[in-house]
Order: sequence, then C-alpha cells, then structure tokens
Amino acid sequence: MAERARPQAVLFACGLNSVRSPMAAALFRHRFGRSAYVGSAGVRRGELDQFAVAAMEEIGLDIAKHRPMTFEELDDWEGLNFDLIVTLSPEAHHKALELTRTVAADVEYWPTPDPTIQEGSREQRLDAYRAVRDQLTRRIRDRFAGTPTGNE
Repeated sequence: MAERARPQAVLFACGLNSVRSPMAAALFRHRFGRSAYVGSAGVRRGELDQFAVAAMEEIGLDIAKHRPMTFEELDDWEGLNFDLIVTLSPEAHHKALELTRTVAADVEYWPTPDPTIQEGSREQRLDAYRAVRDQLTRRIRDRFAGTPTGNE
C-alpha cells in the first residue's frame, strides 16, 4: 500500500462533539503539534463529557476547555476548510458525506464505540473511555505513520 501524505487540515466528527471527536482532535494535536491543523465537530452539540476529560488527563492532555460545536457552527466560525474528515459515528459519517457535495474533502469512517452507554461503577465507565482513547491513539498513529511530527 502506498504511503498517504498527511493532510494539512483534519476534522474529527462524531454525534455530539463531546467525547470521541474532541479526544481524537487532542490526540492528533499532541502528536503533530502545529504541523497540521485539527478541528472537531458534531452532528448536534452536546455537553463536554467529564469522563472524557478524566481519561485524557490520565495521559497528560487537557480537553477541559473544549466547547462542543456542530458542523454548521464550525462552518460559520471558521469555515470547513479541511482536507480530511474522519468520522467516528454513523450519523457523523452520513453528515460528512452530505458535505462533500459542496466541500472538497476526503472522508474516512473509523467506527468508534460510544463509551457513554457503558453502565456500572465509575471505574467500569472510565475504562470504556480509556478503551476509546487508546483505540483512537492507535488509529491516529497507524493512519498517519511515517509522516513528520511536530512534537518528536
């Protein structure tokens, strides 16, 4: 398989922009620094999930100031000038495919479990977020492997 060039601007998208996409954006930003632009958006706007904040804090990344926003809010605020949209939920994937009618961006679907559905103790619930964080870390590393980084 030919190595793909790393896009200059990546958008991570999920349902509410409150768990998966802000985690992915923070992981990407940590790995590549300012060498590429990264954003995140949701189909609808949720509230930032505190378990997501806790799971990211465990690896030294702070997403506590993240403010969830929709595709439309992101478009109004800064435009949708992304080379690649990585969708993490089915509804975000459908939305991104609709956008490609008017936005010249590649779309990749990375099926990612929704950790908010996990029930049980605080630790059991947090484990679901850790699993998503670790899966996203691997996907970002594998997808963008061999490309220059900003923090290494």
